[in-house]
Amino acid sequence: CCNSNRLSRCHFDTGQARNIHALMIWLSFVGFLVAGLAAAYIIRWMGGRATMYGQSMPQRFHVGEVPRLGGVAVLAGVTVSWLLGVWQTRAGDPGSLRLGYWVFLWIVVLLPSAIGGIAEDMTQRLSVRYRLLLTLISGGLAVWLLELNVPRLGLPWLDAMLRREPWLGVGIVLLAIAGLPHAFNIIDGYNGLAGMVALIVTLALAHVCLQVGDRALASLLVCMAAATVGFLVWNYPRGMLFAGDGGAYIWGVVIALASLSLVQRNVEVSPWFPMLLLIYPVWETLFSIYRKLVRGVSPGMADALHFHQLIYRRIVRRVFHEDEARRMLKRNNRTSPYLWAFTMLTVVPAVLFWNNTPVLMAFCGLFGATYVAAYIGIVRFKVPDWMRF
Repeated sequence: CCNSNRLSRCHFDTGQARNIHALMIWLSFVGFLVAGLAAAYIIRWMGGRATMYGQSMPQRFHVGEVPRLGGVAVLAGVTVSWLLGVWQTRAGDPGSLRLGYWVFLWIVVLLPSAIGGIAEDMTQRLSVRYRLLLTLISGGLAVWLLELNVPRLGLPWLDAMLRREPWLGVGIVLLAIAGLPHAFNIIDGYNGLAGMVALIVTLALAHVCLQVGDRALASLLVCMAAATVGFLVWNYPRGMLFAGDGGAYIWGVVIALASLSLVQRNVEVSPWFPMLLLIYPVWETLFSIYRKLVRGVSPGMADALHFHQLIYRRIVRRVFHEDEARRMLKRNNRTSPYLWAFTMLTVVPAVLFWNNTPVLMAFCGLFGATYVAAYIGIVRFKVPDWMRF
C-alpha cells in the first residue's frame, strides 16, 4: 500500500513492466489530447476577445492580442489524466502505479496557485502580492496535507541542523513551492521557452523516478509532460496561445511537489539533483532580484533585462521580413532554442549524476559562473559571430 509520503517498491516481471508502460502511454495520450483540444477551444473562443495586454509592457514581444490562458489547457490535461489514473487504480491497477486518494490532495494543493495565475491572465488586476500569497497557501497545504518536508540537503552539518530544527525543512518546502512558480513566470517570455523547459525537467524527473522504482510519481510527471506538449503544439512556433501566469504557476507547483517528494521518498536521490535541474529558472530569479536591488528598483517591477530578453535584443537580430508581425514572430521563435540548449547543459549532468551530491553541487556552481559571464558578455556586446543567426 502507499500514502502521500512513501510508496512500497517491489520487483515486477516483464509482463508487469509492459503493463506499466502501456498504462503510462495511455494516461499521457489522454493528457495530451485533453490539453490540445482545450487549447484549441480557448483559441477559438478567445480569438479577438483576449484581455488587452499593454503595448508598453516591457515583457511584450509580439504583435496583436493573443489569449494568455494556456494554463487552463494544461490544468485540464493534467487533472483529467491524473483522475483517470486514480480510477484505473481503483478498477484493478494493471500497471501497479498505485495512484490513490493522495492524487486528489495534489490537485487540492495545486488549485490555489493555478486559480490565482489564471485570474491574473483573465483580468490582469491581481497584484504580485496576492499571487505570492496564493502560492504560499499551496505550500502550506503541501506541508499539511502531503506532509512534505526536506529531511536532508546532502551535507552532514546541514543534515544535522535539519534534524535538530525540522521547521527549517518546512521553510524550504514553503520557499520552493511559493518561489518556483514565479521563477517559471520570469522565464516565460518567448514562444516555447518556459513550456519546453518544463517539459525537459518533468521528463528528467520521471526518468529518475523510474530508476528508483517510484512509478506513481513518474506517471504524474509523464502526464504533466504530455499536457505540456498539448499546449506547445499551439504555442510553438505559431504563438497562437500563451501559457500566461496560470501555466507558469502550474508547472512550478507540480515540479516543486515532484522534486520534494522524490527526495523525501527516496534516500538514494541527492537533494541537489532537482536543484541542478532547475538551476536556470532559480538562478534567473535570484540574479534578477539582485540586479534590481542594486539599481534601487523593486524586485516585483517588470523589466526587459532578463537573460532571454538580452538574447532576443543582442543576438537574434538577423531576421528580415517586410511584415513587422512576421519579423517579430521569427525573432521570438529563434530566441527559445538558445535557452533550451542552456537548460540541457544542466539537465544532462543532473540525470547522469542524480545520486552524486558533490558532482551536482560542482555543476550548480559552474552554471552560476557561466551564467554571469554570459550575461556580462552580452551586455558588453562581446558575443562571437557564430552565435548570431
